[in-house]
Amino acid sequence: MATTATRSAQLRHPDAFFIGGEWVEPSTGSTIDVIDSSTEEVFLRVAEAQEEDVKRAISAARRAFDEGPWPRMSPQERAPFLEKIAAAWSERANALADSWTAESGVLRAISASAAPGLASTFRYYAELGRDFAWQEEHVSQTGQPALLVREPVGVVAAIVPWNAPHQLMTAKVAPALIAGCTMIIKASPEAPSAPYHLAEICEEIGLPPGVVNVLTADREVSELLVRDPRVDKVSFTGSTAAGRKIASICGERIARVTLELGGKSPAVILDDYDLGTAARSIARYAPIMTGQVCSSLTRIIVNKKRHDDLVAALADTFGKIQVGDPFEATSQMGPLAMARQRDRVEEMIAIGKAEGARLAVGGVRPAHLNRGYYIEPTVFANVDNEATIAREEIFGPVLSVIPVANEEEAIAVANDTIYGLNSSVFTNDPQRAYAVARRLRAGTVGHNGFKTDFTVGFGGFKQSGIGREGGIGGLHPYLEAKTMIFEDMPTDR
Repeated sequence: MATTATRSAQLRHPDAFFIGGEWVEPSTGSTIDVIDSSTEEVFLRVAEAQEEDVKRAISAARRAFDEGPWPRMSPQERAPFLEKIAAAWSERANALADSWTAESGVLRAISASAAPGLASTFRYYAELGRDFAWQEEHVSQTGQPALLVREPVGVVAAIVPWNAPHQLMTAKVAPALIAGCTMIIKASPEAPSAPYHLAEICEEIGLPPGVVNVLTADREVSELLVRDPRVDKVSFTGSTAAGRKIASICGERIARVTLELGGKSPAVILDDYDLGTAARSIARYAPIMTGQVCSSLTRIIVNKKRHDDLVAALADTFGKIQVGDPFEATSQMGPLAMARQRDRVEEMIAIGKAEGARLAVGGVRPAHLNRGYYIEPTVFANVDNEATIAREEIFGPVLSVIPVANEEEAIAVANDTIYGLNSSVFTNDPQRAYAVARRLRAGTVGHNGFKTDFTVGFGGFKQSGIGREGGIGGLHPYLEAKTMIFEDMPTDR
């Protein structure tokens, strides 16, 4: 396995789609250029799917579910395939890390540490295949024996985002496969490498044809996956705006849907916690993936008496972050993923200043970098919670420090958002942390820092999503529960 970084995607078939267990020629010659976020040069060129390609992929997944062996295998029989995927994933860890860094701008040091760990997700669901209660014995109210059985939901369209495609794809694919579903994985045009690597792995390990199908498409063509009645479930990670559209389409035909959407996550700094320690903790995680993290803590809520001191501490720590090439070991933050994302962040910074917030640090492109989609880590002070930068997801390294009068107002402000994905409470008192955490309307609450854990479960309240990914809770959305009531309990099952 290679140990040096490379800007090559190392893919065998970027000009084809993986459909029905083989690499097939696209219906047209249309392609997508994938841009290296640190150089603004073409990193990879992949085929762009059109309507005919999407229909072909759906047909392959539908046929594999209705006629193929995969759904009829037991979970115990499916588990070894997931273990083989995990092993092959580990072998490709460096290639996966390289592509993630080039496509999304994440530091190579971070992608290198994250990529191998994702194999454990496949291993976890393989073990769950052996241990999960796929059948439960019950007695009906009439006294007859009954079974509650859990069966695959069917054909799944997994729509993967560009910011963390490796992790978020894996969180969909592993539970869907152990459940017995078949899939169409729709790769992001900005970051298609990880799904293509997975397709190559599925071919290598002999996964039954049509169980996993992979193509890359833009939004208009991708919508065909959501609308097609042959697709039983849609699993989407992305913006709340796109999630609303997908939910409405799925609602029209009562398709199953899991949505992992945006966030505007609060960090509540209570009055007993050291501000310098809080600033260092926030600064440690805020630049991860250049702030392109839906669960990033971007609203920092503090008592107004301590506001200026916290802003000074944050400005000091943020001002020392080294922005540079994500492949360089000395860099502490890389670029944003694409030009339009940098444009969005710069627009929001301008709005923040225009609406009266004080720019404490950052807010501009680094002077020493003349190419790449870079922006300095940014802190705004004296932000009103009604301000645009406090309401809208920026998806960049931009923090809003919001002053409040007391703890009650801090909790109210933290919850005053359409989102509810992540949050944190900073206090030295675990009991106080628990009390505040129970009042925060968010899918995750971290104590004294940014903390999320897909092995326990991940997802949001309110408009941050529907359903959960990771852990046992991440398996349930790929299952249908069936009640079976018998005259006599069958012995062969």
